Amino acid sequence: MTRAGDRLPRSFFKRPSPDVARDLLGCWLVRRSSAGTIRVQLAEVEAYLGETDPASHARRGRTARNLPMYGPAGHAYVYFVYGMHHCLNVVTGEEGEAAAVLLRGALAGPDARPRLDGPARLCRALAVDLAQNRLDLCGRQDELWLEAGPVPAGLAPLEGPRVGVSDPTPWRFRLAAREHRA
Repeated sequence: MTRAGDRLPRSFFKRPSPDVARDLLGCWLVRRSSAGTIRVQLAEVEAYLGETDPASHARRGRTARNLPMYGPAGHAYVYFVYGMHHCLNVVTGEEGEAAAVLLRGALAGPDARPRLDGPARLCRALAVDLAQNRLDLCGRQDELWLEAGPVPAGLAPLEGPRVGVSDPTPWRFRLAAREHRA
C-alpha cells in the first residue's frame, strides 16, 4: 500500500495509461537540483496508448525520439517540441507497449495557486529537459521522482478529450474546483 509522501513504485506505472493518469492526479512531482528542491502537485495529465493511438508519438512505430516509450514503466520520456519547449511523460504499461502519460499541469502552492498550466510551463518551472529523458523515476536517484498524494480539498477530478487531439476519447484528466450545489 502506498501512503501519501511515499515514492510511487514501478507497479503503479505497470498498468494501462488511463488508469495511471487518473491516479496521478494529486500526486507530487519532485525535482531536486543544485538550485534546491521543488515539489508540485499534479493537476492535469493525458494518457497515450502506443501504436494504436493516432495521437501517440508511437503511432508510426519506433523512432530515435520515442524509443523511451517502449522501455520499462516508470521511466521518463522527455521530448523537445516546436524548437523551444520540453514535455515530460511517464512510461506506463508493459515494456514494448509504448504507452505513456503526459504531465500537463500542476499546482505549485498549498492553496492550489499558482497553477502551472501546460506541459512546457511545468518543465520550465522544474528545469526538466532532455537530460532527464530515460531517467528511472522509480529508481534510487534523487533528481526527479513522483510521490503519492491526495487530491486537495475543494478539487475534484474531471475527464475529457485530450488537448489538440481530434479523438474524443476522455483520456485527459484534471483537477477543477468542486461546484457548490444549493
